[in-house]
Amino acid sequence: MKRPLAYIAGTGRGLPAGVMTNHDFAALGIETTHDWIVERSGIHERRIARDGESTCSMAVEAARKAMDRASVTPGEVDAIILSTASPDRLLPSTAVDVQAALGATRAAAFDLSAACSGWLYGLTVAEGLLTAGSAETVVVIGSEKMSAILDWTDRSTCVLFGDGAGAAVVKRAKQHRGILSSFLRSDGTLADLLHRPHGGARTPLSEQVLRDRTHFVKMAGREVFKYAVRSMAEAADRALDGARLTGQDIDLLIPHQANVRIIEATAKHANIPIEKVFINVDRYGNTSSATIPIALDEAIESGRVHEGSTVLFVTFGAGFTWASMVVRF
Repeated sequence: MKRPLAYIAGTGRGLPAGVMTNHDFAALGIETTHDWIVERSGIHERRIARDGESTCSMAVEAARKAMDRASVTPGEVDAIILSTASPDRLLPSTAVDVQAALGATRAAAFDLSAACSGWLYGLTVAEGLLTAGSAETVVVIGSEKMSAILDWTDRSTCVLFGDGAGAAVVKRAKQHRGILSSFLRSDGTLADLLHRPHGGARTPLSEQVLRDRTHFVKMAGREVFKYAVRSMAEAADRALDGARLTGQDIDLLIPHQANVRIIEATAKHANIPIEKVFINVDRYGNTSSATIPIALDEAIESGRVHEGSTVLFVTFGAGFTWASMVVRF
């Protein structure tokens, strides 16, 4: 397949106004400290949705900004792909609520579930729709209200995540700009290391589930860290090989923003100096599939990504899933 076939025409982000610092956990009775959180994750603060802010409302804000920057009207959108692990409701998809709010009356809309890797999975699906001729303009969104699915008595998880959304408009490539390579993988045998055990169709919500708090995110932190480092290293290699590039050819690495130590290990493996890595986990925490599109939008806004830039995306998430992509802007 000759690439590039699809390019990112515009980006946007939607973030809650509420900021929760590491020091705020004391008011919740959680035994932790600012230094403990920073040492293990690099996180100083995160955004938390409040006052009616939802996965849909954040997604809509991000999508509108991306569409404005791409000079795309709602009527021109052919498809909306929403990556989320925290849908506003289980039926129908949150994507159709986004479609209605945007007024994108011609668009097909659906949710995609691949946890933190979902936005890169979504970009790859969008590229496929464009290549098949099924769409001309696709909006790919990562939107997460992680605060709604966290156990706020479990310091091993609640200190790590935040809320937010990022979006991109994807169109047919032109002038050698666009997606140069992509790589997707998963390993379901490791699913129980990062999951929500109950609350789905197999074990529906019940008084017992609520008492046991098993409808919230559970994570085996050390094991997840180990597999994340290994998988993101593989993903970086595969995307670079697919684009016939090396780390020296990359202008900016935008990794999944889960943990600064994982980010540093990934950059070192790819032979990319830390000065060429975009990091905002300190301000937002882990917003799951929204981390990379939020970071990309900030990188473009700050001038770190511009016309001619070659960017490597790498991510890892529950499933386990992992993914990477090289994009020329």
